[in-house]
Amino acid sequence: MSFKNKIVLVTGGARDIGKAISIKLAEAGAKVIINYCHSTKAAQETLEEIHEMGGEASICQADLTQSQGVQELKDFVIRHYGNTLDILVNNTGGIVGRKKLIEQDEAFYDTVMDLNFKSLFLVTRALFEMIPSGGSIVNVSSMAARDGGGGGSSLYAASKGAITTYTRSLSKELAPQGIRVNAVCPGMIDTTFHDLHTPEEVRKKVAAATPVQREGTSEDVAELVVFLASDKATFITGANYDINGGLGFW
Repeated sequence: MSFKNKIVLVTGGARDIGKAISIKLAEAGAKVIINYCHSTKAAQETLEEIHEMGGEASICQADLTQSQGVQELKDFVIRHYGNTLDILVNNTGGIVGRKKLIEQDEAFYDTVMDLNFKSLFLVTRALFEMIPSGGSIVNVSSMAARDGGGGGSSLYAASKGAITTYTRSLSKELAPQGIRVNAVCPGMIDTTFHDLHTPEEVRKKVAAATPVQREGTSEDVAELVVFLASDKATFITGANYDINGGLGFW
C-alpha cells in the first residue's frame, strides 16, 4: 500500500498506537504530521525514528480539547503542507483513571469526555473540508464501546461509544463528498494505557481468555488503520473494526 506524497495527520501520534501508526504511514511514503500534547520527548523520538528510516514527518504540539489548540494545529498543517489533508487519524484519547460512579464528579466527566470525544469532534469539524474526494478519516474507538469496558471505566467506555456511533453517522454525511470514515476498536493492547491503569494479574487473565493467547501490539492496530486509510479499502465506510484477538464477537 502506497501513500506516496499523501498528507496525513495523526493526533496523539507520539507514542504507543499513535506512534506505530505514524511510523507505518511514513514507511509507506506519507508525509506525516504527528500531533501531541504532553509527550514532548516521545514526539521527538518518533520524529527522529521516522527521519532515520528516510521518512518525512513533522511534529505539532496542541491541546485538542480546546478550540484554540485545534486552530493552532490547523494553522500548522496549512503553513507547512497547504490546504489539502488526505488522511486524518483521530487517535487522541485515554482512560485518565479508573473510578466507580460514586467517585466520579463533573470535572472528571469533562476531562474524560473532552479528551476522547470532544477532541475528535473539534478536529474533524475543523479539518474535514481540507480532505479531498478519495480521502479518509480513521477514528480509534475501543472494545469498551461494545462491552462497557473493565472496572471503573464507564465514562471512558461511554466516550468511545460516542466515537463508534459518530463514525457511523459521519460516514453517511461525508460519503457524497467522497470521504470515507471508519474506526478501529482495539481490545487489550500492550500500551502505556494498561501499564498505568490495569493490574498485571488482570492483563494476564485477559490474555489467557483471548483465543490467540496474547495481548495485542500497537503494530497490530496500526496495520489495520493503515489498511482502512488506504485505497485498498475504497468500498469500506461506516465500519467499526474489532481488533481483539477473538476475545469478543458481536
